Amino acid sequence: MSKIIVLIGAPGAGKGTQARLLFERRGIPQISTGDIFREMKNADTPLARNIRQIMSEGKLISDELTFRVVQERTSREDCKGTFVLDGFPRTRNQAVMLEQLAADQGKEIEAIEIDVPIKSLERRMTGRRSCSKCGEIFNIYFKPPKNDEVCDLHPEVKLTHREDDYEEKVLVRLATYKEQTAPLLDYFRESARLKRVNGDAPVEQIFEEVSRLV
Repeated sequence: MSKIIVLIGAPGAGKGTQARLLFERRGIPQISTGDIFREMKNADTPLARNIRQIMSEGKLISDELTFRVVQERTSREDCKGTFVLDGFPRTRNQAVMLEQLAADQGKEIEAIEIDVPIKSLERRMTGRRSCSKCGEIFNIYFKPPKNDEVCDLHPEVKLTHREDDYEEKVLVRLATYKEQTAPLLDYFRESARLKRVNGDAPVEQIFEEVSRLV
């Protein structure tokens, strides 16, 4: 039976990287809610116009509307088989909605948590620096540039530190994730559908484990 793979992990845990590798190496589509909402900025459909209106008013997108967006995207031809969800569900309520989607599509749900210690996540995010010219990502703790604060490929470009990656904002993001996601993890754990991988391992090792579970 085809599956809906739900990747769960804190900001900086590497969900997007693993979802991308699953697509590149195994052809499993990555369905990212972030990508979908970005697409809708230019789409001319009633649903897209509704979402743009809500966002322009500074309001939050409701669970019901988010679900409709996921429902529409996963009804396309590339999602007839197994696909990976990145960014949905984020809450227990959204997980319940996903159950109906899985039933309608004749799929099983499997959740995989990419578990990374908080201290490692803090260093991953606060240490990130990027080149505005080529997009190359460095980390002052794990992958420092050869010369302090400038890109290896473009030494004339000073690396930038994203506003969201300053320590005070990182701590808020991680605390919010923990508060919102704990009930989601419990939801899948209760039905024995939650698997865990060590997200503090090398990327290739994490991929091997995730791929085995999928």
